[in-house]
Amino acid sequence: MTLNRVICEKRTYSRAFASHQHDYGQFLFPLQGSMEIQTEKQHLHLKTDHCFYLPPGCLHTFRSIDRNEFLVLDMPMRYVSYRANGLYLQMDQQWEAIRFLLLEEAHHSNGSTVALNDLTRYVSQKLQHSLHPSIEYIHNHYHQHMKVSELAKLEHYHPIYFSSWFKQMTGKSPKAYISAVRLDAAKRLLRDTDFSIAHISQEVDFNHPSSFTKWFVRTERDISTNVPQKLHLG
Repeated sequence: MTLNRVICEKRTYSRAFASHQHDYGQFLFPLQGSMEIQTEKQHLHLKTDHCFYLPPGCLHTFRSIDRNEFLVLDMPMRYVSYRANGLYLQMDQQWEAIRFLLLEEAHHSNGSTVALNDLTRYVSQKLQHSLHPSIEYIHNHYHQHMKVSELAKLEHYHPIYFSSWFKQMTGKSPKAYISAVRLDAAKRLLRDTDFSIAHISQEVDFNHPSSFTKWFVRTERDISTNVPQKLHLG
């Protein structure tokens, strides 16, 4: 059955495994307890410090083995932006504020008002601009050594699936994406600071300036023939 209106309500889930998919997006905000959720490529344990968005047509298996309560936002297709996979998000202050507003609407309006529709549009827009945890981690920790297996854990993906999923999302392999982020950081530091090459190399996870120099020139040459003048090769 096609969902024609936004539904926002509290729900509880049983200990027995259930599986289904639906033709609308669904956002899960844990209020109490936790839930095991498994999709084709993801397996996660959703607790109150995170929320989770399920896109339309995503077959998922789920259960809760403890006392639980969830705020569930069912989003008709007209509110949904395309995402091939679920989006696992930390409950930061913005999402906590959204959850509070949704709770108020669900409590006072039986889950269907103009305000709720406006909130759902806002949620949809925010989802479009939300970075996946692994991508956000790369941007925040490019100066540290990273393993693909560790990035896969952030998305609750098996490493075998993660690399192909990541390339689908970004157009690059994880290794190439990390390299591109580090290159941008190195170029910014070369242009805007007086840091030494040795210091900059450490900022982008190179132990030796010579290794950094070779990597920088090789990577930059693939994109442009212009090498920042601060990088002396003589």
